[in-house]
Amino acid sequence: MPNAITTFKKYIDLLDEVYKNASLTSDLDGDASLVRAGANTNEIIIPKISMDGLADYSRNSGYVKGDVTLTNETVQFNYDRGRKFTIDAMDNEETAGVAFGKLASEFIRTKVAPEMDAFRFAKYAGMPGISTAAAATLASGTDVLAALVAAQNKLDEDEVPADERYLYITPTLYNSVFAVDTNKSKEVLASFAKIMKVPQTRFYTAIDLYDGTSVGETAGGFVKDSSGKDINFMVIHKKAILQYPKHVVNKIITPESNQSDDGWMFFYRAYGLADVYENKVAGIYLHNKAS
Repeated sequence: MPNAITTFKKYIDLLDEVYKNASLTSDLDGDASLVRAGANTNEIIIPKISMDGLADYSRNSGYVKGDVTLTNETVQFNYDRGRKFTIDAMDNEETAGVAFGKLASEFIRTKVAPEMDAFRFAKYAGMPGISTAAAATLASGTDVLAALVAAQNKLDEDEVPADERYLYITPTLYNSVFAVDTNKSKEVLASFAKIMKVPQTRFYTAIDLYDGTSVGETAGGFVKDSSGKDINFMVIHKKAILQYPKHVVNKIITPESNQSDDGWMFFYRAYGLADVYENKVAGIYLHNKAS
């Protein structure tokens, strides 16, 4: 689809921007120093350790020998997306630089960040072995509080560390809590290290990433998958997550350097990983609607 750029005669230093939040999951990015490059460029290797527990001590023979096992878990990168745009040099000049000047920031804010969030939430929600509540619609703030208490109880019983538990919840459900009678305890909210309100438009158990070339998918981006459910909230223990943006390219080519036409070129590519440690799936708690 060709660019649609309207020029104007008088420059006004304002832009009618789309309302969109930036990334809501960037706080979950892991420490790249904790992993080492795999044999192939599309994977990383995570060390896993297991060991025997305590045994009876004998005053005659002393200690019982225990075994320690250190293995490597190989995880492949699962997110590789990109786009390029060209803005004619004259179009950019006749819009006082707005056409290209705002392209990069608006693209990342309104297209990249929502998709990355949606991909990560769907990936974590679909991991086998995570804790899941019975699917339900939470009709009131009281229902939300009860569901959050149940989530914390489950995490506590599974011995998930209390620190760095992040609550991701739709704005509608979060705000409903504050409509609850003042004599009802909202203390459960204080038990989370951080609370992030996630718009329903990027909060699904499964999504479909458009490839940008197939019929009906040329606009790119993502949509809710036909099998996907609306997520009410997720509790994510940060240390359970393998979230690693390995390679992000944000490249600009000026008209002077452009060998194909007289235009500014913007390239963006994101390559990374969103996964969960095999031994830490209990650190993810999912509550979604039935349909």
